[in-house]
Amino acid sequence: MRKPIPEKRPTSVGEYIASFPQETQILLRELRKAIQAAAPKAEEVISYGMPAYKQNRILVYFAGHKDHIGFYPTPSGILHFKKDIEKYKWSKGAVQFPVTEKLPLSLIKRIVRFRLLEDSVIPA
Repeated sequence: MRKPIPEKRPTSVGEYIASFPQETQILLRELRKAIQAAAPKAEEVISYGMPAYKQNRILVYFAGHKDHIGFYPTPSGILHFKKDIEKYKWSKGAVQFPVTEKLPLSLIKRIVRFRLLEDSVIPA
């Protein structure tokens, strides 16, 4: 079940995270910290109502849901790490990490670093 869209959309990642139950907030903060560690110069924005990190272009998005944390590293990020994410539910541009499990933070950092490399070689 998708979370209902709030009347007032969050304007910051902190506001976005604060709109979730405490247990989900913990996971979202861990994810945020991992992304920031892997891409310390990336700008943190809200795009399409979700937290996103960008340098030249968007690197990754994430979103909280009732039963999972959605991580959106674009189709190239999914394709490049397909073997690493096969234990999770995934699609062309997204992977779902269950809220009942620890986040694979080292994998998330590797994916973000990969996206940084792509971002630096693909002209805007």
